[in-house]
Amino acid sequence: MSTRTRIAFLKGHGTENDFVIVPDPENTIDLPPATVAALCDRRAGIGGDGLLHVVRSAAHPEARHLAAEAEWFMDYRNGDGSIAEMCGNGVRVFARYLQRAGHVTEGDIAVATRGGVKAVHIAKDGDVTVGMGRALLPEGDVTVSVGERSWPARNVNMGNPHAVAFVDDLSHAGDLLSPPPFSPAAAYPDGVNVEFVIDRAPGHVAMRVHERGSGETRSCGTGACAVAVATARRDGADPAATGVPATYTVDVPGGTLVITERPDGEIEMTGPAVIVAEGEIDSVWLESASGA
Repeated sequence: MSTRTRIAFLKGHGTENDFVIVPDPENTIDLPPATVAALCDRRAGIGGDGLLHVVRSAAHPEARHLAAEAEWFMDYRNGDGSIAEMCGNGVRVFARYLQRAGHVTEGDIAVATRGGVKAVHIAKDGDVTVGMGRALLPEGDVTVSVGERSWPARNVNMGNPHAVAFVDDLSHAGDLLSPPPFSPAAAYPDGVNVEFVIDRAPGHVAMRVHERGSGETRSCGTGACAVAVATARRDGADPAATGVPATYTVDVPGGTLVITERPDGEIEMTGPAVIVAEGEIDSVWLESASGA
């Protein structure tokens, strides 16, 4: 790092899921976990739920095999510096950065991730749509609890596990600081993201979520997809059986997402993506903060 005097960054968010963005097309910036954690620190760093390292696929050893399908690779990191496969809100912000930087224009683009190549559409109105894959619906009854209340929940897997519970009031979810208990334990051996859902109108729900390992968050893209699928099944809608797409508006604490499940099982998530600032990281601070 000492040879670098200027390291560019941007800050963006999608429904208040926020990210530090580090453009690095040729993959020349070293970002060990301690450095990422320092940048994402909300008091001593820039602050973010995660970091979007923007690299050309051909320049990254984990993405070279995808370079023919997608020019750009989202090297995504969690706020603690750990590596993650995918982040739905993050992909939208990643695409918005590529558009802002002049690398892409509105329309269809492909973004490489550790979870595969994701189809992205940048609309003229500014919203960004991301293909989120298919949902799996494991069999078996699940129950989640908060205090003295408990509810049946729908088990939905979006590549990560979710338990979706329909409640009368979102306040019944409590403070969501600690993981809501669930049973049977065998349903989620590695823990679970728990969504609490209320109806707002036909085709329109609101949710709060406890994200596994993070507590309550302002937005969860895979959680919103899980909620839409669970709500569709509750409402008797199965696009694979009817041939008719099911679309739900899902309010999260940080905004609104629109989720469509297509007859082929693919789920699309549409929502805002905003770049709020750009600047330069102080390389002396970064060396110190990352223990260099």
